[in-house]
Amino acid sequence: MSNLTPLIKSIQDVMRQDSGVDGDAQRISQLTWLLFLKIFDALEEELELTRDDYASPIPEALRWRHWAADAEGITGDALLQFVDTELLPALKNLRADAQRNPRGYVVRSVFEDTYNYMKSGQLLRQVINKLGTIDFNRQAERHQFNDLYEKILRDLQSAGNAGEFYTPRAVTQFMVDMTHPRLGETIMDPATGTGGFLVCAIEHLRQQVRSAEQEAQLQNSVRGVEKKQLPHMLCVTNLLLHGIEVPSQIRHDNTLARPLRDWGAAERVDVILTNPPFGGIEEPGIEAGFPADVRTKETADLFLVLIGHLLKPGGRAAVVLPDGFLFGEGVKARIKEQLLQECNLHTIVRLPSGVFAPYTGIKTNLLFFTKSQPTEHIWYYEHPYPPGVKSYNKTKPIAISEFDAEKAWWGAQADGFAAREENERAWKVGIDAIRAANYNLDQKNPHVGAQHSHDPDTLLADYARLQAEAQALRDELKGILAQSLQA
Repeated sequence: MSNLTPLIKSIQDVMRQDSGVDGDAQRISQLTWLLFLKIFDALEEELELTRDDYASPIPEALRWRHWAADAEGITGDALLQFVDTELLPALKNLRADAQRNPRGYVVRSVFEDTYNYMKSGQLLRQVINKLGTIDFNRQAERHQFNDLYEKILRDLQSAGNAGEFYTPRAVTQFMVDMTHPRLGETIMDPATGTGGFLVCAIEHLRQQVRSAEQEAQLQNSVRGVEKKQLPHMLCVTNLLLHGIEVPSQIRHDNTLARPLRDWGAAERVDVILTNPPFGGIEEPGIEAGFPADVRTKETADLFLVLIGHLLKPGGRAAVVLPDGFLFGEGVKARIKEQLLQECNLHTIVRLPSGVFAPYTGIKTNLLFFTKSQPTEHIWYYEHPYPPGVKSYNKTKPIAISEFDAEKAWWGAQADGFAAREENERAWKVGIDAIRAANYNLDQKNPHVGAQHSHDPDTLLADYARLQAEAQALRDELKGILAQSLQA
């Protein structure tokens, strides 16, 4: 198969003919569990060739090769009955745990909330046969599919809810490059989503691998937790495609549901890379697992408290957060005060509007901090649009090359970034000024005077952004009010 894009499109076209599949999210969910089984079977073929004692965690009759691989095989009502009454129930109830049978544990966790939405066995057979033309044991095809897979993820995010969106690859890459994970370190994303940060970290680590022992280190280096079933399945499939043989460290769970005190020292990690959902409100009772002075229902705020707790001494984090966190007061101010006392928040990269378009117009920031001595000063870097660009969009996203200026300016953490210099884009703010501002981190660039654009497109975009931000705040207040009335 020379080009997988038309193939995946043709599969989705077949699904659109089925009366049971409603919308993009269900189509992607259906495609993903079928893809998972196809990919899992291809990887098992490799393991059977290289390991004499390999035993599949999936019962023989349920393996892809036995019920799906034959293009003239089971179809129609018989196929539907097999999938609905034998295949999915058995995979959801595999007897497996993470220690003794990690592969089985991965399969069960992927399928525990999975459904077959298709009602036509003939159309389902067409989809299976089209997937059968992909050879995941061919390295070139696997790499090609990785690129296509990212498109599938973006399509999913377009069909998703507010607060859940695809982090642009350039942003992910920059955050990984600047935190520089090293072999032997543990890397975690506590709001894993579809695994973009972990995949990027794996690619970064793989460049350091020189031996089988180092590859084994890499295999055991990533951790993740994802609350929702479909992103979790996509993440596990994504890691399989990127060479993680047993992604059993990616749990299907709500990281925030576990009380902070229950996370032991042995579970702390060296690097955290994440884009926690912002604008989201946690269900009642979740905040009770956090210290009283930082209790809040807001998801992103709780994640920041958790991140500070999960880092080892000397551990590094890079986190995407909205402007609202920077200037927020009340509990937000207490969380920021705690962060600055326990960690060195050394750098905030301020991104322009549109980086996350079309999912949100909210301006975002990249916070880089180390769990070490308290913060003495914060460096800010204002990321500009490229020349001639007024905003990013879906067809012209932010590019990794745009971060070359930040990388050249960045310097070494070991010497406290002593080589950094202020310029029209970079400035430094001392902790005393931050305290005096009640921990308002929304510190404006002192090298740029007040700038007012009279460009109609810019003014309309600003108006739309402000309207969206106001609506998000209204929705958040309505959610808090509704929950307080239920309490």
